[in-house]
Amino acid sequence: MTAAMSSTSSERARRRRPRLSDEAAVHVRELIISGQLKAGEYIRPEVVADDLGMSATPAREGLLQLQTEGFLKVEPRRGFVVSPLSPKDVSDTFEAQALLAGELCARTAGLATSADVKALQNIQTRLEEAAERGDLAEVEELNFEFHRAIYHISDAPKIHWLLASTLRYAPRRFYPTIGGWPDASSHDHHAILKALRASDSEAARQAMAGHIRRAGELLAQHLSTDR
Repeated sequence: MTAAMSSTSSERARRRRPRLSDEAAVHVRELIISGQLKAGEYIRPEVVADDLGMSATPAREGLLQLQTEGFLKVEPRRGFVVSPLSPKDVSDTFEAQALLAGELCARTAGLATSADVKALQNIQTRLEEAAERGDLAEVEELNFEFHRAIYHISDAPKIHWLLASTLRYAPRRFYPTIGGWPDASSHDHHAILKALRASDSEAARQAMAGHIRRAGELLAQHLSTDR
C-alpha cells in the first residue's frame, strides 16, 4: 500500500468514527428521553466526561449541541439544566416524522424491485426470530436496518435528511425497553411489506405513517407514566 493510499484509508476511518462530542450528546439525550435525567436537573460536563471516559471539552461541546436542540438550557453561573420535555412535544415530533417517513415509503413502493422486497422480508424474518428469543438489542438493530433500507431505496436524500433531524427524539437503544414496542415493530412491518410487494404507494404511505405514529404514542405514554 502506498503512503497516499494509507493516508486516504486513515482519513476514511476517522470520518467513520463518531466525534466525541456527538457521543456525549447521544448519551445525555438518551438519559433525558428515558427519564433518567428530569426537567430542572443540572448536568456538568465533568460528570459526562467521567461517565464516558473522555475529556471535559468534547463533553461540553455535546451539551452545547443539546442546548441548540432544546434539550438543555444554560442558566447564568449555574450551568446546563434539563429543559421540560412533555409527551405532547414527543407526539408532535413523531407526527412530523410520520409524514416524512410516509412520503419516503410511498416513493419506495414505486421503485422497489422484487429483490429489494425479498431483502426486506429477510430482515423482517430475522427481526421476528430475535423477538422470539427475547433479544431486544437485535430487534432494535434489525428494525433500524429495515427502515434504513426502505429510506435508501426511496432515492430522496433531502427528505431523508429532514427525517433524520426528528430521530433525536427516538433514541434507538432506549426503544426496546418501551412496553409494546417490539410487538408493534414486528406487526406493523407486515403491512408495510404488503404495500411494497403490491407497489401500492398510498398503502405504503399509510402503513409507514401509522407505524411511526404508534411508536410515538408508546413513547409518549411511557413519558406520561414515568414523570
